[in-house]
Amino acid sequence: MPTNELFLAVLPLVHVTPTPTLGYGLTEETLTLFPDRRFATQFFQDEVDKYILAFQTRAEKYLVGGHSRKFEFFKEEASDERVIVRVVQHVG
Repeated sequence: MPTNELFLAVLPLVHVTPTPTLGYGLTEETLTLFPDRRFATQFFQDEVDKYILAFQTRAEKYLVGGHSRKFEFFKEEASDERVIVRVVQHVG
């Protein structure tokens, strides 16, 4: 089965739509995948599992289907005792 090698990233988003009471809009984090390791978020050991679980549960529910068959998650050492998450997407 063909695969795509991707890397998990957490992106902070700040909504810039002006609102009268909040100044600018809401702030949130978005999980996404990039095909380049240089864009991967470097996670601390005590936080990486919750991010993997958050993405994994949504991927299984919303991203599997069509040509996307399944996702596998692998923790890999990065710098400063942190880890990145390599995601293998199985397609077919």
